[in-house]
Amino acid sequence: MSIELSFHGAARTVTGSCFRLKTPHSSVLIDCGLFQGSKTLRELNYQPLPFKPESIDAVLLTHAHIDHAGILPKLVRHGFKGKIHATEPSMDLSSVMLPDSGHIQENEIERLNRRNRQRGRKELEPIYTMDDALQTVQQFSPVDYETWTQATRDIRARYWNAGHMLGSTSIEVEVSQGDGEQPLRLFFSGDIGPDHKLLQHDPDAPSGYDYLLCEATFGATDRVETNPDERRALLAKHVNDAAGKRGVLLIPSFAVERTQEVLTDLMMIMANGEAPSAPVFIDSPLARRATAIFEKHADLLANAKALKAALKSPDLRISETVDDSKAIGKLSGFHVVLSASGMCDAGRIKHHLKNHLHRRNATVLMVGYQANGTLGRVLLNGAKKVRIHGEEIQVNAAIERINGYSGHADAPELERWISERLPVHRNMFLIHGEEEGMAGLTSRIAKKLMPASRILQPEIDETFRLDGKKAVKVHSDQRRSIDPPEASRKPDYNNELTQLVLDINEAVEKVAGNKNRSKLIRRLRRALERAK
Repeated sequence: MSIELSFHGAARTVTGSCFRLKTPHSSVLIDCGLFQGSKTLRELNYQPLPFKPESIDAVLLTHAHIDHAGILPKLVRHGFKGKIHATEPSMDLSSVMLPDSGHIQENEIERLNRRNRQRGRKELEPIYTMDDALQTVQQFSPVDYETWTQATRDIRARYWNAGHMLGSTSIEVEVSQGDGEQPLRLFFSGDIGPDHKLLQHDPDAPSGYDYLLCEATFGATDRVETNPDERRALLAKHVNDAAGKRGVLLIPSFAVERTQEVLTDLMMIMANGEAPSAPVFIDSPLARRATAIFEKHADLLANAKALKAALKSPDLRISETVDDSKAIGKLSGFHVVLSASGMCDAGRIKHHLKNHLHRRNATVLMVGYQANGTLGRVLLNGAKKVRIHGEEIQVNAAIERINGYSGHADAPELERWISERLPVHRNMFLIHGEEEGMAGLTSRIAKKLMPASRILQPEIDETFRLDGKKAVKVHSDQRRSIDPPEASRKPDYNNELTQLVLDINEAVEKVAGNKNRSKLIRRLRRALERAK
């Protein structure tokens, strides 16, 4: 009996989670996520799916984050008619996150097509629309934690708390093999939450599998400030520093989970007098809607009382409209703005950065993972100038970072989580990680838990047969035309081009006199001609 597992996303990258499990009788996806990060990675979203959507019988969704669920409307748009099995909180969050994503797709394509028309280029279609997202929501089917769900005639699944965000799960999968054979057992980690998560309980799951798929986002990181008190103390320091400069504190924050966590801690330290009180703006319509869902499912949260207290704070301001958002940009004095997106690549945070990065009294505080190629990573790497909405922006603001708000387990926590899933009888696949994270986690595991030869690091669109004593790579013609692992290891050509334009402008400005500037431009032009 042939059983195959294909890796269509989160393979040597941290986004686009999508795994296809195929048997002679059925085919299911575990997650179907949007690629985020560099432009090279994002271009994968526009390419045809590497399988026929109508051939998929069901989707098993680990959680509602867009890098795990964000391509579901494209799947539906192109013919998927099956059920999407998810926890009730993930269903509720997806019901607001996917239409919001569809709205973003439509707006981005509208802006791009305006430029394409001006340049005489072909117009493009959105990856999917808000209507596609609304249809997708209708195909969700609720599952309970720790209860078997029959996804297809030969595949069943059981969902376990992953401790990552509201509704997040790891998924246990059994494939019937017939002829009296034991079912093939697989475990998909999803995103594993760290210790000391403010709103989530610790992850939980059984042990003993044929194959284990484990995320490796922070597989090379041993975080220091994971203690809640230390994390809040560090946040208080950044708030006090920003208040001392009487400028804005911008916090790029994922709308779901991260915004609610940071808000809770902010209001706590202000209420306790550890930092001065000030207006705190949530400038994200999605974050506002998601927060209402967190209140609905408060019984599942670890610190629901603290979150509810934060939401009642007189210092909290929730921005509703675009005009509200623009008004925030006109404020002076110390105030705090939490706005999406968390990697600074879309949404209202880009407008706030455009308005404030040049100000020496402004502070930008990163509280989440910044993938290679994103504006957030570029800022963390010390860029002196960036381009936002086609404009060159000088970076004079302080760029700071707190690792303690990560929704992902670090290397020691992942090692412990893996050890609690043992024995793994055949192979472990490392997923959802860039090169450094996977190499670091492989080194830790190979020393203590299993031989390195049994630890695999699949590439995008690779397929493995699972029905033997070990996973065997098989040839596949369904490979997409760009190499996301290469894009995730370093800034892609779009980042390099943007930096080149900034460097050229700076070099020309430094040359004294128009005559010498013209000479420099001619030399650059000759270099381009030689390159042709």
